[in-house]
Amino acid sequence: MTIQFFGYPKCSTCNKASKWLKDHNIEFVQHHIVETPPSKELIKEMLSTSGIELKKLFNTSGMKYRELQLKDKLPSMTEEEQIELLVSDGMLVKRPLVFDGKHLTLGFKEEEFEQIWSNN
Repeated sequence: MTIQFFGYPKCSTCNKASKWLKDHNIEFVQHHIVETPPSKELIKEMLSTSGIELKKLFNTSGMKYRELQLKDKLPSMTEEEQIELLVSDGMLVKRPLVFDGKHLTLGFKEEEFEQIWSNN
């Protein structure tokens, strides 16, 4: 699977991450996370492949997250309801989200990108 990069053009962290990938000649397909959020199937694949907790996919520092009071609501929601929420609004997804079918990174930490994306 080609590296899928879900980001937001006005997000400085997303821009740093995509610049890092470009500077390291790593090919990826860029998706505008609001216009094309990850699909339900892709989110489920990310969860099963990476073993990451579903709650880690939420952008907990985002305005939308706070607006919807998800800190209080998520614990009582089913996994299916949480996934539906993520696919309904890309601004709820932690970004940048980078996935290649085997590896997943959330946010941008240069050391993590170096470790995961340089060796593919």
